[in-house]
Amino acid sequence: MSSFADREFPKTLCLFDVDGTLTPARLTVSPEMEKTLADVRKKCAIGFVGGSDLKKQQEQLGDDVVDHFDFCFSENGLTAYRLGKKLPSNSFIEWLGEDKYNRLAKFMLKYLSEIDLPFRRGTFIEFRKGLVNVSPVGRNVSTEERNEYEKYDLKNKVREKMVEALRKEFPDLGLTYSIGGQISFDVFPTGWDKTYCLDLIKDEGFDTIHFFGDKAYKGGNDWEIYTDKRTIGHSVKTPEDTIKILKDLFKL
Repeated sequence: MSSFADREFPKTLCLFDVDGTLTPARLTVSPEMEKTLADVRKKCAIGFVGGSDLKKQQEQLGDDVVDHFDFCFSENGLTAYRLGKKLPSNSFIEWLGEDKYNRLAKFMLKYLSEIDLPFRRGTFIEFRKGLVNVSPVGRNVSTEERNEYEKYDLKNKVREKMVEALRKEFPDLGLTYSIGGQISFDVFPTGWDKTYCLDLIKDEGFDTIHFFGDKAYKGGNDWEIYTDKRTIGHSVKTPEDTIKILKDLFKL
């Protein structure tokens, strides 16, 4: 018997990106979104998938997030929970090795030291379990600075140019570079994008998987899972878009 036999649509899963999809970038979930997700969870299974670690996702979605979602895929699923229970995990550094990572980090730090930016804050390279997050301006920016930098980056293509430099310097490391959010990009082993989580649910018996994301364009960090043949992709610009589509889909 399916774990989700009590749902109206037991073979359907709704998977959500976090930033820009369930919450405004790096901000907290709204009461309206919480209610909508609770209503959808009565209809089908729900889960989220994001590049951030669980601690950051708890800051945005609540400390008890693993109880409010059927599937929690932090770091694209390298840290994962199913119905509140932790699944086996994997690690970027074990896969790449210290020597190669050292070469990569040295190149990134040198590159970042030589580019001109309107301001810099802190935490330019954030090492995570399944990836490295690189922010030219620094992850310690305020919300106002984050918005200001996003405009600067769109105009000057800072992240895009850095990604091209990394691809050129390290063609043989088997890495993928994905620009997401407002201020950073992710570096991870090819295949460890958001589609990684789909392999973790392949035996669950879902015949319909809806995915919602705001970076559903080529080069964005939702693109691979949005276009995957296993999912029905929904491109959104704001959490309000997500709510509207869910209400239409499930007649809420």
